[in-house]
Amino acid sequence: MNDIIRELLSKHGGLPVAVDQIADTADLYDAGLSSFASVQLMLALEDEFDIEFPEAYLNRKTFSSIAAIAEALADITKDRQVA
Repeated sequence: MNDIIRELLSKHGGLPVAVDQIADTADLYDAGLSSFASVQLMLALEDEFDIEFPEAYLNRKTFSSIAAIAEALADITKDRQVA
């Protein structure tokens, strides 16, 4: 999952550094992710994983790192798999 997140982050994040140089737990906003880019990333993630981020996940913390995004995606898809 992290590889897909990195690929989408590379395409939509507009980061000034290579995504492969960012640790999974590094703060993406410190790395240059803008609020606009985080929305573009969210939309790309929704398309890729065929999900919709619930309102509770629409915050800076959810998109603060690759690990945080992966955790949110795991939570969202877990709920879908149980249903």
